[in-house]
Order: sequence, then structure tokens, then C-alpha cells
Amino acid sequence: MTRKRNLIEIQPKFEMALEYVFVLIGSAIVALSFNVFLLPNQIASGGVSGISTILLNVFGWEPAYVQWAFNIPLFIAGVILLGKQFGVKTLVGTIFLPLVVFLTSHIEPWTNDALLGALFGGIGVGLGLGIVFRGNASTGGTDLAAQIINKYTGLTLGTCVVLIDGLIVITAAIVFDIERGLYALIALYVTSKTIDIVQVGFGRSKTAMIITNKQEEVRQGILNKIDRGVTKLSAYGGFTDHERPVLMCVVDQREFTKLKQLVKTLDPAAFVVVMDAAEVLGEGFKRA
Repeated sequence: MTRKRNLIEIQPKFEMALEYVFVLIGSAIVALSFNVFLLPNQIASGGVSGISTILLNVFGWEPAYVQWAFNIPLFIAGVILLGKQFGVKTLVGTIFLPLVVFLTSHIEPWTNDALLGALFGGIGVGLGLGIVFRGNASTGGTDLAAQIINKYTGLTLGTCVVLIDGLIVITAAIVFDIERGLYALIALYVTSKTIDIVQVGFGRSKTAMIITNKQEEVRQGILNKIDRGVTKLSAYGGFTDHERPVLMCVVDQREFTKLKQLVKTLDPAAFVVVMDAAEVLGEGFKRA
């Protein structure tokens, strides 16, 4: 009993320590990608790192110092204006990322091709940020600025992020050239997609909504032949106003063809709507 209680007490501490490891590793990946891909190719793909790229080329200011100069005041402003929900992990990311930028600034660029820099820089930054987000933290910066603007203007958070990053990219296009601005947009897009992959994985499941006159046969077929659960949703036909329950089933990508063939065999007249499910948590799928 005592041993079990000790394990219960240790687990939250281990999970907390693991989150800090995620923050440190993710921040280091972001910083390294910035130094070897984005900065040497003058790709300012939004965020404080983009601002530091622009200021380095305009005034010659060290990127790490610029990032600290923006990140720390923004973190303090976020705590004052938005509350203390950011926590110590975000502060760690806010400080550690520019530190790694400073420590790795001597590393030679891994490519001098702007397109490769945008693509692999975007992947690296997305990978790092995704890992940081897995640690329930952030690296601060313009994300905090977007949250502050969101609170005091009523604009959606997504709109605030797009406005800030868009302004940085436009500035980069003016300071460097249009081509560099376009490369920055590529890097920004690749970053967002990579974050999605890190967060939800490569796997994609399918959600099928099935309307059929042979509900019991289809339900039993899914349960017994595909070994997936089925949920019966109450619904009514819009034309007839008759009750027409809908069967909802979530399957892996590899099981989807089997599901289609099953429904077609049991009821060729069935109406089936299929949607992508980005992430599925629960029995038979990924655990939360």
C-alpha cells in the first residue's frame, strides 16, 4: 500500500520534470533551426525571431539580445495583464531559447539556398514549438502580444497572430526584397503544418456517418467484422420528418475501405458521409 502511494506521489513529479525537458529540447531545436536555416538566409518568418533577423540586418544587433529584449518584457506584461497562467515553464522557454541562439551563433549555415532554408527552417521551428507545446508551455514572444491584443481589442486570437506575423513578413519584404518575404511565408506555413503533425501525429482516422434502412445489420457488421464501436445518433429526415437514426463510427485509415465495402454489401442504398478525424482519443485509439 505504501509503495503504491509512493508511486502515485512520484508520477506527477515525473510528468512535471518531463514537461520541462520538452520545453528545453523544443527551445533548443527552434534556436538551432533559426541559426542554421533562417537567419543566414534572411528569412523572417514571423515572431520575435523574425524581428531579430530584420534588426540584425538593419542595425547589426545581436539576435539573442533582441529576443531577450522583446521576450522578457512581453512575459512580464502578459503576467500583469493576462494573469499568471503562463507559469514557470513559459518563463524557462522565454529565457532559454535566446540563450541557445547565442551559444550556437558560431555554427556555419547548413544551406545557403533560401528555399531549402525556408523549408527546413520551418520544419525545425515547427518541430521545436510542437515539442514545447507538448510540455504545456510556450516560448513567449509575439504569442503573448497576440493574447494581449486579443483581450483588449476583441479580435480573435488567430487574427491577432496573423496580423503580427503578417506585419513582420511585410517588413522583411521591404527591408530585404519581395522574394525573401515570399520565402518567409513558406517557412511560416511549413511551421504551422509541422506543429500540427507533432501535436496530433501522422495518423489520420475517418469518421463515418451512416444513414441506412438496415441499421441493425450494419451495426452488427461493424461490431463483428471490423471490431469497431458504433454510436446511434437520434435524427429526423428533413423531407419526411420521419425518425432516421444515424450510425456514427470512427475507424483507422486502413479500415476505411473495409467499412465502405461492408456498408455497400449490406445496404447499397445507404447514405454515407465521411470526415477526417485529426485526433481520436479513447479505447482502440490513442490514449489521452
